[in-house]
Amino acid sequence: MEEKVRLSDIAEELGLSTAAVSYVLHGKTGMVSERTAVRVRRALEERGYLPRAAEVLLAENPAKIVGVVINAHEKYEAHVIEDAFIASALNALSAETARRGLQMMVRTVNDLDEIVSFATMWNLEGLVLIGFCSADYGRLRESVRVPFAVYDACGVTAERVCAVNIDDRHGGFQVGEYFRLCGHRRALCLSDNEIDMDLERWKGFREGFGSGAEFMMIPMIKSERMAFYREKLPEIRDFSAVFAVSDYYAVDLIRFLQSSGIDIPGEISVAGFDDTPLCGLVYPALTTVRQDTAARAKCALDALTKMRAGETAELSVTLPTELVVRGSTREL
Repeated sequence: MEEKVRLSDIAEELGLSTAAVSYVLHGKTGMVSERTAVRVRRALEERGYLPRAAEVLLAENPAKIVGVVINAHEKYEAHVIEDAFIASALNALSAETARRGLQMMVRTVNDLDEIVSFATMWNLEGLVLIGFCSADYGRLRESVRVPFAVYDACGVTAERVCAVNIDDRHGGFQVGEYFRLCGHRRALCLSDNEIDMDLERWKGFREGFGSGAEFMMIPMIKSERMAFYREKLPEIRDFSAVFAVSDYYAVDLIRFLQSSGIDIPGEISVAGFDDTPLCGLVYPALTTVRQDTAARAKCALDALTKMRAGETAELSVTLPTELVVRGSTREL
C-alpha cells in the first residue's frame, strides 16, 4: 500500500516548518512570503496531499466531487447565493452534476488564495468558477492542479482551462437593434463597470442602436445607487429606453422609476440581461436577453470530464443568446 503523504513530509522537503505549510494549506498566506506560498501550493498539488478530515469524508463518500467557486464580490452585499443569476447557474449545475452521478460542493470566496486552499483540501474532479475577472485565471492556473471551467472569461486561453461564455456582444446588439426598430432615438446603457462581459454587452448595444446610445456608470452598492439615481433622474428622463446589463439592475431601476412616478413602459422602456426569475417579479414583466443555463452547465461539465481524462477540450465555448420581449418595453 502506498504510504500517505504527511504535512511534515512536505515541510521537510521544502525546508520549512510544519506550521508554515499549514498556514498556506488553510489560506493564511499573510503569515508567509508569496514565494513560499507558491512553493508550498505546488508541492501540495504535486504530492496529492489530503488533510485527514478530507480523507475520512472521501472514504465514507467515494462519489466524485466537482467544486463550484463563486466570487463573493462586494456588489452582492453578502448575499451572493441569493443573486438570481448565481442561483440559476447553481440550479443548472446541480442538475447536471446529479445527472452524471457527481457531487457538487459550493464555496464563496473573497480572494484567489481561498480557491487554492479549497482545491488542495479536496480531491476534486475539477472546478467551475463564476464571477471572477479574466486577469485572475492565469494566476490560478499556476497554483491549481485540477482542470477548471470558468463562466464569463473573455480572452482566456490557458492550458486546462475552458472558458464557457455566452455571446454577450450579440445579446447587447439585439437589445440595441430592438430599441432602434421600436422608434427610440436616445437610449441609455447602465453598468457598474466597463470590462469583460459588461463591456461586450455595451459595445453590442451601441452597435445595434447607433449614435443615440449612451453609457452611464452606476454604483455597485444599492444605497449609493439609489442616491445616484435620485441625482441623475433628470438626465435619465431624457432617454426613452434604458438597457441595464443585468436583470438585477433592470428590476432595481424599474422599481426606482415607478416609485418616482414614471410609467414603465409608457415613459421609459427598460430591458435587462440573463432572463432570471426576477423578470416576473416586476410589473410589467421585464424584456431581457436569455442565456441557456442548462446548456452552459453541460458545456462546463463536458470540458472538465475531457480534461480530467487527459483529452483535449475546447479552450473557449460561446453559447448563443436570445432576446425575449415582454411588457417593460414598447414601440413609440
